[in-house]
Parts: sequence; structure tokens; C-alpha cells
Amino acid sequence: MMTQLQTALTRHLNIEHPVILAPMANTAGGALAAAVTQAGGLGLIGGGYGDDGRLRAQFAQAGNTRVGIGFITWSLARQPELLTLALDHEPAAIMLSFGDHTPFVDAIKKAGVILICQVQTLQQAVHAAQSGADIIVAQGQEAGGHGMTTRGTITLVPAIVDAVSGDIPVVAAGGIADGRGLAASLMLGGSGVLMGTRFSAASEALWADDKQAMVTQAKGDDTVRTRVFDMLSAKGFPEPFDGRAVGNTMSDRWHGNEAALLDNLERERARYAEADARDDWSARAVFAGECVDLIDDVLPAREIVERTVAQAIAMLTDGSAYSVADGPG
Repeated sequence: MMTQLQTALTRHLNIEHPVILAPMANTAGGALAAAVTQAGGLGLIGGGYGDDGRLRAQFAQAGNTRVGIGFITWSLARQPELLTLALDHEPAAIMLSFGDHTPFVDAIKKAGVILICQVQTLQQAVHAAQSGADIIVAQGQEAGGHGMTTRGTITLVPAIVDAVSGDIPVVAAGGIADGRGLAASLMLGGSGVLMGTRFSAASEALWADDKQAMVTQAKGDDTVRTRVFDMLSAKGFPEPFDGRAVGNTMSDRWHGNEAALLDNLERERARYAEADARDDWSARAVFAGECVDLIDDVLPAREIVERTVAQAIAMLTDGSAYSVADGPG
């Protein structure tokens, strides 16, 4: 049995390690969520843009393992029946991101399910704390996938810790892929981490091998926060949210030139749909965070969790990265 880090997060969720799988659409399926939970963290299935058949299938993939689920809040508002479906599966937690969570709080609380709210600003965090969030995820702009071009993780986490009740664990997200990020989160006053990009390169993730290779080969400098892929895919993601992805031909051509893209949107959406159909990652979005520099291989989820925790414990206890000395006088 490996050494554990006990925090407010592990106590709230009754888990061994303060590591949560980000509920990434089309990435975090039931198998990956179950593997993270079985490794001692908490796995969250990605609810994505809403598909009841897919959600049922992914809960089935998780089997009897205790997992949760995350929803894109503005999309859930269009299909609120999906929350009922999720609650019927007795999830360990429900995470809501990118929109007003308040219409769903009562149903989640009535079911006795833990509510996790992901935020990108201090104002959003205070609102979440005041309106029922049990856990707050502080997402910095370094994160892959959708978020906001606002604060960096290293300043956002302690600001939110200071602003909300000490009874609400704050979890760091954005730019975290190993134990250094977990240790940093704890030193900033956080209670754990939510990791996405690192788990997109897990062997249980829903990504194909060639898509995972984009992450293991990319560098953080290759990523870009942009609205281009949302404009091209017509998913309807609203402003002020954008997405961080590995740069490719589409972002190279249109990022910073969105007005011209609007003038050619019908044609470019058709081109993007064709690339989507043939899994052409030179044009399709590969959402990933700045932490891709830290990801060199595809590993089982259990190994990712255990390596992350072991590295964090080593950094927090052995003092190898720092020293303390008396000053003069």
C-alpha cells in the first residue's frame, strides 16, 4: 500500500488520493473513470454535449465502480433530463462547468450527491460557494479544452482559497500533469488537483493512438487558446469561453482572423466536417493544455495516479528541491 496524502478533498469524497479525472467530452469514458477511481482518485465521466445513449453506455462501462459525471452546464440546460439520468446512476459527484449551475443545485442536493463547480474567476468562485458548491475547481487559463483566457492557476488557486469558506475544498486545474503540480496545489492552499490532458494520454482514454501521439509529441508552445474550433464545429460554445488546443492548419489560418472566418464560415465548416469524418488531426481540434511538455508517454491510469502522488509526497517531505538556512546576524 502506497503512502497517502490526506486532504479536505479526500475526506469530502472518501477517496485515497487527491486526484480527480477531468470529465472531458469524448475522452473520459466509463473505463477511464473507473480506472482512476480504482487507483484511489475519483473518475468523472465526460457528459459532453448530451447524448442519453452514450451516457448509459459509459456508466455501463464503469460497472459497479464508484464514479461521477461532469456536464457542460449551458448544454445541460437544453437537456435537463440528462441530469435525472445521471442521478439515477447514483454518481459519487456531479461536476458542472461553463454556465450557471444554480438551476440544478436543488435536484443534486436532494439526491445527496456532491456538487463540484468549476470556475475561472474569483467572482464565479464566490457565487459557487454561496449557491451550494461542495467543492470548487479553480481552472487556470493553462488548461486544455474549454475555459477562459483570464487567470493563471498559480494565482487563481490561493485567491479562491482565501475568498471562500474553509469548509469548501479548492482543487487546482490547468497545467498540471505530475506530482510537481499536485505539490504546488497543496502549497497554494488547495486540496488536490483535477487533471485532464495527462489522462487523455492514458491507455483507457477514448482517444485513438494517433490522437494521443499529438499530445505526447507536442510542446506547450504549440498550444493556442482560440475560438476558431468552436466556430468551425458549430457546437455553440458561448463567449467568453474558448478552448486550448494543439495548433494545426486551421488555427494557424484563422486564429486572430476570426472576422474573415465569419465571412467564409459555411465553406470552412464544410471543410472542417470533412476533416472530422476522416480523423484528420492536422485540421481537427486536439484539445490539450500547456502541460503537454510534461507528457511523453501513454500510461495506464493507475500508473499516472500513483506516480503523481508519489512524486508529490517526495517533494513535500524530502526537501530535495529546496533548503532552509539561517541568514546573517
